[in-house]
Amino acid sequence: MTPSQAAGSAADPDGLEDRLRRFATIWSRAIFPATATSLTRPEFEQHLLPLARELSDALHRRPFDTAAAQHVGAALVDAHCTDPDALSRTLGVIDAYLVLYCGADRESVEDSRARCAKLQHGLAAGYAQALRERTLSEQEAIARSALAARSDAMEALHATETRFRAVFEGAAVGIGIADLEGNVLEVNDTLTRMFGGLEHHVRGRKVHEWAHPEDRPNVWDLYEELVRGDREHFRAEKPFYRNDGTVLWTNLTVSLLRDAEGNPEYQLALMEDTTERRLLNLRLRYEATHDAPTGLPNRTLFFERLEKVLTAKDGARFGLCYLDLDGFKAINDSLGHSAGDRLLVEVADRLQSCATAPGEMVARLGGDEFVALTTGEDTEREVRELASRILTVLGIPITLDGREISVRGSIGIVEGPAGERTSAEVLRSADITMYRAKSAGGNRYEFSDAEADARAITRHGLTTALPAALERGEFFIEYQPLVHLGDGTVYGAEALVRWCHPQHGVLGPDRFIPLAEHTGLIVPLGRWVLQEAVRQARFWHEQASPAGTARPLRINVNLSPTQLHHPGLVSDTIDVLERSGLEPGALCLEVTESALIGANEDLLKPLRQLADMGVDIALDDFGTGYSNLANLRRLPVSVLKLDRSFTQGMQRHPADPVDIKIVEGIVALAHSLELAVTVEGVETGAQAEQLRELGCDTAQGWYYARPGPPDQLHTLSLADAV
Repeated sequence: MTPSQAAGSAADPDGLEDRLRRFATIWSRAIFPATATSLTRPEFEQHLLPLARELSDALHRRPFDTAAAQHVGAALVDAHCTDPDALSRTLGVIDAYLVLYCGADRESVEDSRARCAKLQHGLAAGYAQALRERTLSEQEAIARSALAARSDAMEALHATETRFRAVFEGAAVGIGIADLEGNVLEVNDTLTRMFGGLEHHVRGRKVHEWAHPEDRPNVWDLYEELVRGDREHFRAEKPFYRNDGTVLWTNLTVSLLRDAEGNPEYQLALMEDTTERRLLNLRLRYEATHDAPTGLPNRTLFFERLEKVLTAKDGARFGLCYLDLDGFKAINDSLGHSAGDRLLVEVADRLQSCATAPGEMVARLGGDEFVALTTGEDTEREVRELASRILTVLGIPITLDGREISVRGSIGIVEGPAGERTSAEVLRSADITMYRAKSAGGNRYEFSDAEADARAITRHGLTTALPAALERGEFFIEYQPLVHLGDGTVYGAEALVRWCHPQHGVLGPDRFIPLAEHTGLIVPLGRWVLQEAVRQARFWHEQASPAGTARPLRINVNLSPTQLHHPGLVSDTIDVLERSGLEPGALCLEVTESALIGANEDLLKPLRQLADMGVDIALDDFGTGYSNLANLRRLPVSVLKLDRSFTQGMQRHPADPVDIKIVEGIVALAHSLELAVTVEGVETGAQAEQLRELGCDTAQGWYYARPGPPDQLHTLSLADAV
């Protein structure tokens, strides 16, 4: 036995407290399911324990009294044990277990049973009395509540009627009540003022008298559904005629009012005057969809119209002219933007005069870009005539500030059936076509061509992909050998950059070098090519002669016109050579003849600095630039690369004597200026032999090897090929 148990036994030698707890447990389990209480069953059991103690004490009290049992019955009612089943279960538990757990050995069982029975009667009486008093109290409370509710309802009804009248008369919106036949029964002052201020012009009229030509088609259908009781309310934007003939625009809400039985009885209309708001919205809409300086529809409105045209059905066709003024920037720069704006206004007026037929419109997209749209059955003819009219009216000089200015324009035309292309695709094609017309000299129109569009889109895609391609290492270099015509040995190689495009495969320089020139990426790309080519040349030299005694293979690297103008050309080249350890004499930079036509000393200065260091400068594509041969003396070049067009006649047998004479003269001139001659495009052995006899120094072409990986230079047996 634990100390706590020993202490409990000393305090309760007969174990009465434990027996009371067991009795309370049995009692709670019996009546808890029939009790409407928020207590849990263990909590409810603790609530019954004092009541069990009262019953136990009453069972043994001298003199015997049932008042405690009556109190227990009332306490059960207070604990929400009001279900009849709870009382019967309680009496059953007392009858079966009270004497068993709470009786004393010193008393006779018969006496305890008799007292238990009287306690049950007393508990039932107390229970019934408490339940009766509670019922009477609840009935009285209900009666008081009913009276209070009736009084509150009367007051609320009066207050509601007062508020409704105040709202009806003082509302900022118009309110009208009509019967189901449409007779207007009552209107407030606001609605009267909305219709002109005369009440008799509103009250007594029929709702149907307020029909308006601009009513939405379904408004009156919704109204008929409402008066039939099929709809509770509807909302619509509806115009009305005032008495003076002006139009009142409203946001209208009509609701159905039913009687006590739920039958339709009246209709209630709420009207908000939106006339000024609508006029403001129309003004804002105009400003949002029209160009402020010219008054023409702007890009937003044009695309809305174009979208409708392109989604039309039944074989509809369209024609679109995309116009860009030629040389407008020069006008802005010379005369100022104010004059340029006035010029655009005049151009807009002239364009508007060209598009007057049904289905034609002119819009300004921005800057000096305009579009003209036509629709019809023979749009190919119509759009051609529209473009011709535009070019004709633009050809008339415009007078600005006392000056006559000639305006030219380039037009791209897209024509075809609706439903085949989106508006964005149509405008893109027109834009591409317009630039094609501008590239052809301007002051003309061109029709769109799917293949030309595809090429332009591809060029754009390549242009945007160039920067990332350089970062991802998608470029690589192939090397085409340079052969010494005297002994057939490999003299060097030309580095030719390639692009391994993820979608288009391997692209040659003609596909992306012009794009790199246009975007300025040619500078970092050219530096990368120079680094890789010089590094490879150094590797070849180390392989051929570890001690560095043999002549290194020369590496030729092309320079673009943009690189020639870059201020870091000399410093970048020096840095690359020093980092690699390659001798300057093993590097040859090729510059096209066209890039040096008319070159001034500022452009030639970096080339002279490189030439003074020992770097060879080759004049590439010589003979295609129509340069003055006398200029060769002032150019810092050491090599002429003869264009293949001069030697193609030597591929035939017998060789073209004119080509032979031309090449012979160029070689003699070059050698007299102490310039070496390299020939491109050698494709046959007879051609190679003829060039060797004419005194050409080096050559390259498919006869020797196609451009390839760097290791092919060590696998070529070129001596036998000559």
